Amino acid sequence: MSRGRFKDVYGDWAVVTGASDGIGREFARELATRGMNLLIVARRAEVLAALATELQSAHGVQCRPLAADLSMPPGNESIFDASAGLDIGLLVAAAGYGTSGPFIATSATAEEDMLAVNCAAVLAQCLHFAPRFAARGRGGLVLMSSLLAFQGTPRSANYAATKAYIQTLAEGLHAELRPLGVSVVASAPGPISTGFGARANMRMPQAAGPRVVAVQTLDALGKRLTVRPGWLSKLLGWSLVTAPRSLKVQIMGRVMGGMTAHQPSPADVARRSAT
Repeated sequence: MSRGRFKDVYGDWAVVTGASDGIGREFARELATRGMNLLIVARRAEVLAALATELQSAHGVQCRPLAADLSMPPGNESIFDASAGLDIGLLVAAAGYGTSGPFIATSATAEEDMLAVNCAAVLAQCLHFAPRFAARGRGGLVLMSSLLAFQGTPRSANYAATKAYIQTLAEGLHAELRPLGVSVVASAPGPISTGFGARANMRMPQAAGPRVVAVQTLDALGKRLTVRPGWLSKLLGWSLVTAPRSLKVQIMGRVMGGMTAHQPSPADVARRSAT
C-alpha cells in the first residue's frame, strides 16, 4: 500500500507500543515511511526520544514519545490521555516479553508481570481504541501472536498461553469489527533476532530480523487475519497444520528444548529442590 493510500485508510496517527526496541521499533520506522504520525510508547524515555528525533528528521512526520510501564494500569491510562486529541487510526500492540525454561523454576512475579503486559494491557488498549475506530468507520488493530500460540509449549508454557490468548482475541475481533470498517491482523512470527531472546534466556541461531515482521504484517493488514512472518514460522505452520494437537505440543517442546538446552532441565530443577 502506498504512503498516501495507507494514511487514507488508517488516518494520520498510529500508536505503537514496545517501540524502543526490536519489532516495535521496526513497526514505528515502517509506519513513518508510510507517512503516519506516531505516538511511540515504551519504558525507556531516552531511547524513545532518540527514535522520535530520527523518524521526524528522516520522514517528516510528527512523532511523540511516551514513557510508560504497561505492566500497571496507569501505563495504559497515560496512552489514552496522550492520544485523546489525536486522530488515531491504528494501534500496533507490540509491547511484550517472554520467559523460558522449567516452569517449576520460574518466578511468580515475572510470569504475572508478563501476563499483565502481554494480555491485560493489550485487552485494555483494544477496549479503548476499537470503539474509537468503529465510530469513525475505519481503523486497524495489529496484535502480536506467535508461532507458539497454536499449541501448548513445554519450557515456555505461560508465554505460549499468553500468545494463544492474543491469537484467539484477534480471531474474534477480526470477525466482529470487520463489518464496522476496522481491520484486525494477528502477527505470528517465529524466532526473531531482538532483545527478546536475551530477556527470555533463549538461544535462537535461526532467528529472522525484526523488519520482516513489521513489513509483512502491515502488508497483510486488511487482507487476512493471521500472518506468519519469517521462514521458520511459515515452515512450521505449514508442516504442522494437519498434525494432532498433542503431536504439535511434542514437536514444539523439542524446538524449545533446543533453544533452552543451556538451561537446567525440569528433572535437574526437581532434584535440586528435593535436596
